[in-house]
Amino acid sequence: MTQDRHLRAVALGGGHGLQATLTALRRVTTDITAVVTVADDGGSSGRLRRELGLLPPGDLRQALAALADAENGESLWAEVFQHRFGGNGALTGHAVGNLVLAGLFEVLHDPVVALDEARKLLGVSGRVLPMSPEPLEIEAEVTGLVTGLTDDDEPRVIRGQVAVASTPGRVRRIELRTPQRPGGVPVACAEAVDAVLAADVVFLGPGSWFTSVLPHLLVPGLHDALVRTTAVKVLILNLVPQPGETAGFSPERHLDVLFEHAPGLRVDVVIADRASVPDPARLRDAAAELGARALLADVADPNVRGLHDPDALAACVREALGHRSVAGDRDGGESREGPWR
Repeated sequence: MTQDRHLRAVALGGGHGLQATLTALRRVTTDITAVVTVADDGGSSGRLRRELGLLPPGDLRQALAALADAENGESLWAEVFQHRFGGNGALTGHAVGNLVLAGLFEVLHDPVVALDEARKLLGVSGRVLPMSPEPLEIEAEVTGLVTGLTDDDEPRVIRGQVAVASTPGRVRRIELRTPQRPGGVPVACAEAVDAVLAADVVFLGPGSWFTSVLPHLLVPGLHDALVRTTAVKVLILNLVPQPGETAGFSPERHLDVLFEHAPGLRVDVVIADRASVPDPARLRDAAAELGARALLADVADPNVRGLHDPDALAACVREALGHRSVAGDRDGGESREGPWR
């Protein structure tokens, strides 16, 4: 696909959802900045975070790997970065890239500088930034932990990304804590704020809604930048609800929750997979509440459930940026040609 090398794109998220966006964006532009959540407390990332007090490196590593330019011969380093050690020793389960990033964080004492060095190693043309220079903790208000009756139970508080992502209850809302500065306000990465303000287009989602997408909106500096930026703001919905976090959520419920956490935010386009939307009219109305139009397309990978097809998603992104809806049909998705701005 042809790239628009002058399009400045910023994608916010974490984990596999952010990987999907970045992989698609590489087909659209070379000027990509990934802004990554830093609240992971599980697996290799959680171990390094607890033992060394550093940013959890796993989602940062995955973003770097997604942006690695295999066509320029750097695919070996991307593969090595993603390799996990087996066996039964102290390294079991650690990804090589996590250890490299942890080492860079300790030697350079600045996660942004460390990530810039890592991207040189991998041949990454874009940039990967943490949403905050300090590790954060997710605290969630959850119902249904006792009786399973999510509408009647007294809310309970659970803490930690793993606990929130795997809760059998229903998450109502989340907040961010600063464990290294108890009671403090989360600080935004200054470079991430600058990237959002300078962007032509900003993407939120797909990904774990409460642990990868919404946390960005709860860092005041980043929230303010997302509200102030003149960039086109695009929200990409998940293909399927996620057990624990969003079980039973409709597509429009995802938008309602986002609006509840950031009532001042407005977006321009909501991208959703056509087959994943039971009621397109309801999604169109929910999108309008955020100032957006819903764009439905076939963006799911036909061979792997729950994954976006990068080429299809890239084509949908191009449509979102190059066209505006002038007469949506009854399905609320397709648009006719016309200038976006």
